[in-house]
Amino acid sequence: MTRLTPDHTSFELRLAVQEADLLAAQRLRYAVFVEELGGDGDLVDHDHRFERDSFDPYYDHLVLIDTRRDAAALDHVVGVYRLLTGAKAAEAGRFYTEDEYDLTPLHQTGQSLLELGRSCVHAEYRGGTAMHQLWQGLADYVIRNQIDLLFGVASFHGTDTAALAQPLSYLHHRHLAPPHLRVRTQPEAFAPMDLLPPDQIDRRAAMLATPALIKAYLRLGGFVGEGAFIDHAFNTTDVFLVTDTAQISPRQRAIYTNGPSRLT
Repeated sequence: MTRLTPDHTSFELRLAVQEADLLAAQRLRYAVFVEELGGDGDLVDHDHRFERDSFDPYYDHLVLIDTRRDAAALDHVVGVYRLLTGAKAAEAGRFYTEDEYDLTPLHQTGQSLLELGRSCVHAEYRGGTAMHQLWQGLADYVIRNQIDLLFGVASFHGTDTAALAQPLSYLHHRHLAPPHLRVRTQPEAFAPMDLLPPDQIDRRAAMLATPALIKAYLRLGGFVGEGAFIDHAFNTTDVFLVTDTAQISPRQRAIYTNGPSRLT
């Protein structure tokens, strides 16, 4: 296909309701998580290039469409987020992240929960407005569903925590969640994040090594959980992130909620 210059005027944002939208989202996930990052999984379809798992039927899939691309070829989805409400998690039997993290503190709050996952953007659309468009759709979804707490996993590429000592230690010492929201990695998989004492952390180096998605959550007032999870299947080091929507600053809230609804 001819390479297209990203153009926000051709974007459409919606929840996937057609099979083609979901399949295109799974194909984009394959390109990012399998081909780029080296991930794998029990239900990954390498022959047809789909990254999928058993939780997909329970999630809402927020998809960013470039209407100029070929939907028949499953090429039209250029950004995706998958979203699992507490009600849907009850149907599934648990949240996806409960394999990695003990979510007891979040359940005990009694607040409405939304799990975020599989966030990715097509390589040709990074650095532009695509992620901002997805976050506007996410903000609209949060408002519509009266969500109190957002949470999910964000990842560093690679599984060598020693190589990630600067950013992991910085996150632990500067952005650890308060006790009532302090989710911990499951005991059998707990990987410490406080690898360096505070006086040995180079803040600039730590932030340069931190993925943009994690920094975006921190700007919203997000916190990290205690401990990392080494995901060998996806070749990543995962950290848990949680954000109380009531604590998002007016300035940050305005960035994603001003103007008409973007979610169709």
